Amino acid sequence: MDFNRTVLVTGGSGFIGSHLVCSLVHRHPEWRIINLDNLDYCCSPRSLKSVENRTNYIFIRGDVCNPRLLNHIFSSKNIDVIFHLAAKTHVEASFESPSTFQQVNIEGTRVLLGAAHQARHQPQRFIYISTDEVYGASLHEVFDESSPVRPSNPYAATKAAAEYLVRSYWDQYKFPIIITRSNNIYGPRQYTEKVIPRFLTLLQMDKKCTIQGTLPKSRHFLFVSDAINAFLLLLEKGIVGEIYNVGTSCEIPIMQLARELVRMVKKVPESEVNDWLEFVPDRPRVDLRYPIKCEKLQQLGWRAEVSWTEGIRQTGTVTHTHTPFLYGVLVIHALLVFTVKWYRDNPDFWSDISEDQPPIRREFENAATTVVPISSES
Repeated sequence: MDFNRTVLVTGGSGFIGSHLVCSLVHRHPEWRIINLDNLDYCCSPRSLKSVENRTNYIFIRGDVCNPRLLNHIFSSKNIDVIFHLAAKTHVEASFESPSTFQQVNIEGTRVLLGAAHQARHQPQRFIYISTDEVYGASLHEVFDESSPVRPSNPYAATKAAAEYLVRSYWDQYKFPIIITRSNNIYGPRQYTEKVIPRFLTLLQMDKKCTIQGTLPKSRHFLFVSDAINAFLLLLEKGIVGEIYNVGTSCEIPIMQLARELVRMVKKVPESEVNDWLEFVPDRPRVDLRYPIKCEKLQQLGWRAEVSWTEGIRQTGTVTHTHTPFLYGVLVIHALLVFTVKWYRDNPDFWSDISEDQPPIRREFENAATTVVPISSES
C-alpha cells in the first residue's frame, strides 16, 4: 500500500506517545506511522494493542540516542513528520541520576535533529513535546510563550536545553520545528510514578496516598485526549519556528486531588477521608504551581473538550461558595471518573510487561543496538 505521509513518533510506547500513535493510526489509515521506542520501564506494549496489527503501523525497538539507527530510519523511510516525545520525565529520578536525563533528553534530541536535518528526504515538521516546567514556578505570574525560561530541577533543565537545540535548527537552517509546552497530562495507561495513577494504585492496594511535604502545591491537569488534539492541530495549523503552550485553567491542589480520589475510590464518610492521607518528606526545592496562558493555541481553534460548565453539569449542582480551586475539582471530577474506572478495571496492566514485548522489526535488526532499560521516568 502506498502511504501519502510517513510520521515518526519517538517514545510512542509511553503514556502520551501511545495515545498519539493510536490516534494517528486510527484517524489516518492513509498515513504510515512509525513508533520508535526502547520500551523503558514506564512503557507497555499493551498500550498499543489496538494498532499492532494495523497495516499502517510499524514498531521499531531502539534508542533515540543511537545515530546509526536514526540515520538508517531516515535513509530507508521518507519521514515527513516527527513527533519527538522520547524522554526521561520523572522529576525525582532526575535529582538522583541527572546524567541519565542529560543523555536521553539532550543527546537524544541532538542525534534525532541531526539525522532528520541530514536526511535526503527533508521532513515537513519536527514537533518537540516539552513541558511547562521549563518556566519554573510562579505564585502570581501567568506564563506565556515569551516568558523567560527558568527551570528549577534537572528534568526541566534538560527539556529547556533540548528546546534550545531544537530552536537553533530553526534559527540556523530554517528547519521546520514547532515546540509545545504542556501542563500535567493524565489519563488511562499512565505509569504509576505520576501523581494520579500513584494515588489510585495506592488506594487500590488499601494503602494511604503519600503526599510530599506540607506546602500548598497545585497543578493544572490536562486530559490526554485534549493534549493529543492540540498536537495534531499544531501539525496542520501551527506556525513553524513557534512555541505553543498547551494547557488548561483546571488547577487543583494536590491535597484536594488526593481527597477527591479517596472519596471516589474508597467511598468512605467525609470524616474518614483524611485517614487515607500520609505526609512524607519533600525534596529540598519544590515548585508550587506552573500557570500558563494558552491564547496562542486557542487562536488556532483548540479548546479543552470539558469546560468548567460541563464539568459542573456532570458533577451535579453545587450550592456553596466556589473558589478557583474548587472549580478545578469540579472540572477534573468528570474526567477522573473515567480515569479511575480504567485503573480499577486494569489493575494488572503494568505487571509482567517484559514478557509481553513485540518482536523487533527484522528490517532494522542490523541497525539497532542492544537496549538497556534505565531504571527510575508524564
